[in-house]
Amino acid sequence: MSIYVTTNEDGEARWVIADRVRFLGGIAGEQLELIEVEIPPGSGTPPHSHASPELFYVIDGVITIRHFPADKPPVVIAAAAGTSVRVDGHTPHNYVNESGSPARMLVLIEPSMTAFFREIGTSEPQVAPDFARIGAAMQRHGIEALQMAS
Repeated sequence: MSIYVTTNEDGEARWVIADRVRFLGGIAGEQLELIEVEIPPGSGTPPHSHASPELFYVIDGVITIRHFPADKPPVVIAAAAGTSVRVDGHTPHNYVNESGSPARMLVLIEPSMTAFFREIGTSEPQVAPDFARIGAAMQRHGIEALQMAS
């Protein structure tokens, strides 16, 4: 039996476009891993869905999370610090920091998602993201971008 510790100084971090993702570890024998995501104002994800569920816990700031049910208007959740939001697998959703301040959240996810973030992440913030590379990685990891009506 062992104990594993990840600190601010030694945790692996990758930039996924403008968001900084820190990999905090997982539980041996379980298909769950914990990441911390720092989201600057205006940053976030496009509407998408994937098989794996997610559990968001906002630490700092306010994150806007949207659910896009079929043939209905989006459900908008303003998740402030201390709020948790569970997103079931295959649920069309996104998150964005629409506030004027940085935000941080913990996300409990499956290893398939951490593999995606590791694949598309870079050591420095991405000024000009390679959307073709990101799109190809989304296909490999079963992440579907939603086509939104104008």
